[in-house]
Amino acid sequence: MDVNLIFKYFTKLTEVQRRHFEDLDALYQDWNKKINVVSRKDIDELYLRHVLHSLGIAKIQQFNEGSQILDVGTGGGFPGIPLAILYPEVQFTLVDAIGKKIKVVQEVIDGLGLKNVSAHHSRVEDLDGQFDFIVSRAVAAMPTFVHWTKGKLKKDSAHERKNGILYLKGGDLAEELKDYKTVQVFDLKEYFSEAFFETKKVVYLPQKYKVPS
Repeated sequence: MDVNLIFKYFTKLTEVQRRHFEDLDALYQDWNKKINVVSRKDIDELYLRHVLHSLGIAKIQQFNEGSQILDVGTGGGFPGIPLAILYPEVQFTLVDAIGKKIKVVQEVIDGLGLKNVSAHHSRVEDLDGQFDFIVSRAVAAMPTFVHWTKGKLKKDSAHERKNGILYLKGGDLAEELKDYKTVQVFDLKEYFSEAFFETKKVVYLPQKYKVPS
């Protein structure tokens, strides 16, 4: 599947955005030969398994101009880089604890000339700053992820939806999410027709604050 898969679902892209999406394949193909960050099977289906999957978050939540988004455990730059292409007026911070992955991410950012993305080789716990939303792709079970990202969300929301975590996950999440009363789960098969998305979901967990006694 080629870049037209993206254009099928996102029809109002600018010429710059279209060119950025087109350029992703060659950049990842080249860098993946040097530093393997995407599996061989997945690199041939980059637009389906990585780019469009990342953009599933945009079907659930659109980001306002000036927003700040944190991508935790970004790996090869997903979901952060596709979302940054889609939202050029939003600032994205991509973090991963594995240095070689962040090297590839930085090379892709530079190759595209993206000005709204910064990449950091760090544990999220050691990263400064607060954000409107935290995005990620299944880097840990939700309780672990919530622990890692504690204190990273801004208290005041600039969107209709409360600030929180937008997490790309798959499969049966009932046990993992059973303790989160405010969680919402969105099936990506409602938005994308490809079989790959049959079990893929976006999990939204709004931030929670304790009320002072």
